[in-house]
Amino acid sequence: MQKEKLWNKNYNKVMLTNFTLFFSFYLITPLLPLYLSETFSASKDTIGLVLSGYTLVALVIRLFSGYMVDNFARKTVLLVVLFVYFIFFGSYLIAGSLLAFALFRTLHGGPFGATTVANSTMAIDVLPASRRNEGIGFYGMSNNLASAIAPTVGLFIYTHTHDFQLMFWLAFIIAGIGFVNTYTLDVKNEKPKDRMKFKFSLDRFFLVRGWFLAVNICFFGFCWGVLSNYLAIYGKEHLGITSGTGTYFLLLSIGLIVSRLIGNKALRQGKLTHNAMEGIVLSTFGFGIFIAGPYILGLFSCDPDLNFIPYYASAILIGFGNGHMWPAFQNMIIAIAHHNERGTANSTILTSWDFGLGLGILLGGVIAEYLGYDAMFWVMAGIHVIGLAMYIFTTQSKFEKLTINN
Repeated sequence: MQKEKLWNKNYNKVMLTNFTLFFSFYLITPLLPLYLSETFSASKDTIGLVLSGYTLVALVIRLFSGYMVDNFARKTVLLVVLFVYFIFFGSYLIAGSLLAFALFRTLHGGPFGATTVANSTMAIDVLPASRRNEGIGFYGMSNNLASAIAPTVGLFIYTHTHDFQLMFWLAFIIAGIGFVNTYTLDVKNEKPKDRMKFKFSLDRFFLVRGWFLAVNICFFGFCWGVLSNYLAIYGKEHLGITSGTGTYFLLLSIGLIVSRLIGNKALRQGKLTHNAMEGIVLSTFGFGIFIAGPYILGLFSCDPDLNFIPYYASAILIGFGNGHMWPAFQNMIIAIAHHNERGTANSTILTSWDFGLGLGILLGGVIAEYLGYDAMFWVMAGIHVIGLAMYIFTTQSKFEKLTINN
């Protein structure tokens, strides 16, 4: 029996759109704390408040996005929200005050949240059923790769230009490329035949039976929010690593890529819980080493210049861990959803990640303001341990009971 083709034309285009979506987002993400501090003299807790708005709005919009893509023509929905996402980058170029930037940044989270749901659901639609687990794994690699490479590129360009406006223009152009690419998708743009009649209930926006996966991924999103937004300023102010953030994200991207390639075999075999466990354990070690490494070296009176060893080692471990964990969780929530709930399932897992991400950015800024960056990263590591414990004692067993074959 001939194996169904995974890398079809539409799947490749959806992958490219996903890459440009996350590349444009993460190109400027690690620079924004520096931008707000240097341009508007914003305090640490103000920075956390401004940046968290984007993620929290994305979270709210995603609750409705699942319903939209499950009940209306998916290509149309995708094109509309992607166009708005692209245009919003232009607003950063005209923001002349902290209030204006905060407003534009917060509203930008809406089309970002909707696009991630619409595009990932489109990816599921264009995949052959027999290659779905594997395809979702590779699809996730496109945004993981973008989220790891883009900060490296952004920090490199900014280091040599010190021009925030240039960075905003680059993000605008890259997002535009994604919109044009999506317009060329060759798919049937029609309403789902088994669309649900609207009836206000929680399960129209949130896959209620997947609550345990949602809560679990929220813990890990919190940690990523802290790390991705405060890494550059922490490395500069506390570790004396002034130009290592780009290298950190590069190593993270290598870990993600290698992990995805290795882990896809297990995904093809349906070993979702196995992949997730490996990923969570590796990430937990990575976050622990990130904050504890300098203290451990200090116990042995090691040269502070050696802090780069645990710093970069954590990048590889976190990359390996997230590369295993994320596609496993996304496949798991799809596996417990009916075929006409795929948009809602995607919305649920992405919303939960964003909720954790937003809390990480917001609370991270508050903790850093009053207790310092060290305390903030210790809290981050502790939250990841709690997520690991929940997976071991709750998530695995509940998933195995609720799996649906469709």
